[in-house]
Amino acid sequence: MAPETAAKAAPWPRNAWYVACTPDEIADKPLGRRICGERMVFHRGKAGQVVALEDFCPHRGAPLSLGFVRDGELVCGYHGLTMGCEGRATAMPGQRVAGFPAIRSFPVLERYGFVWVWPGEAELADPAKLHPLPWAESPDWAYGGGLYHIACDYRLMVDNLMDLTHETYVHAGSIGQKEIDEAPVTTRLDGDEVVTSRFMEKISAPPFWRMALRGAGLPEDAVVDRWQICRFSLPSHVMIEVGVALEGHGGHAAPPDKKAASVVVDFITPETETSHWYFWGMARSFAVADAALTDTIREGQGKIFSEDLEMLEQQQQNLLRHPDRRLLKLNIDAGGVRSRMLIDKAIAAEQALGAAPVPAQA
Repeated sequence: MAPETAAKAAPWPRNAWYVACTPDEIADKPLGRRICGERMVFHRGKAGQVVALEDFCPHRGAPLSLGFVRDGELVCGYHGLTMGCEGRATAMPGQRVAGFPAIRSFPVLERYGFVWVWPGEAELADPAKLHPLPWAESPDWAYGGGLYHIACDYRLMVDNLMDLTHETYVHAGSIGQKEIDEAPVTTRLDGDEVVTSRFMEKISAPPFWRMALRGAGLPEDAVVDRWQICRFSLPSHVMIEVGVALEGHGGHAAPPDKKAASVVVDFITPETETSHWYFWGMARSFAVADAALTDTIREGQGKIFSEDLEMLEQQQQNLLRHPDRRLLKLNIDAGGVRSRMLIDKAIAAEQALGAAPVPAQA
């Protein structure tokens, strides 16, 4: 008899907090979403708390996300089975439900303007392990963002964000400029973060940053110093400090009234091996009360990231067509390579602790 084949480990850490959705997505109805291969349903309980359950009715297997919320409990839209917030059936028309099997519930947090879910071992879920986001709790920052569903491996998006050389080519009409190619790139490990940095001095601002300078009350045609500092942290988050400052005032360290400084926010939540949810946005520390500027930046960012979407999805298709082709690793790829090393290390550590392998395509 042939030996039993071990289950293939999924290509993402499971014991970690991932962004599942934004609060507005569960404001008035349940939300079904596949995260790290797990089909989940999110809704609010009677006390207003976020609930995350397996998206599977124990009666006939229908997706609970096709149902509705009544008195804080999820009612299956097929035959009316009501599921409590802990994953146990509480009622069904004409039936006793005490002996019904429970479904899985997932640890959730609502913090920083997002709903977070822990797809791994529930007993290991620790709110202290959520990556801190100081800008999200400060009145000195404004934030606007959006969501894209992208049909590619989430690690390709990590690669994309940790090497911004592509801006010159993919985003030539908005944030790209030749000086990005010409500026040296440094990559280092800073604690539990991979940091890739690029600084450009005495340059003209590209169109997106000219708009930002206007919003900050600065001359859009001024000579500026520009910076990009990409920070990857597990399981799959990339925060990018970006901005421009009037030339000669210290660049990244310039005083607030001499620069337009922001953090590009990238939460990359795996769906399957070849798709992910991309929660994108920008937190800024200038003109924070200007709601119109927030909308303008959101619109501009949305167009920029849509250009990435097209490139990444086509890249994924090429890789699927040629699974045996080896890809080059250049100096500019160091940030992505080191980020993948952290991901692989985290997955290996889970396996060493005996975390049960979960097929990537559940």
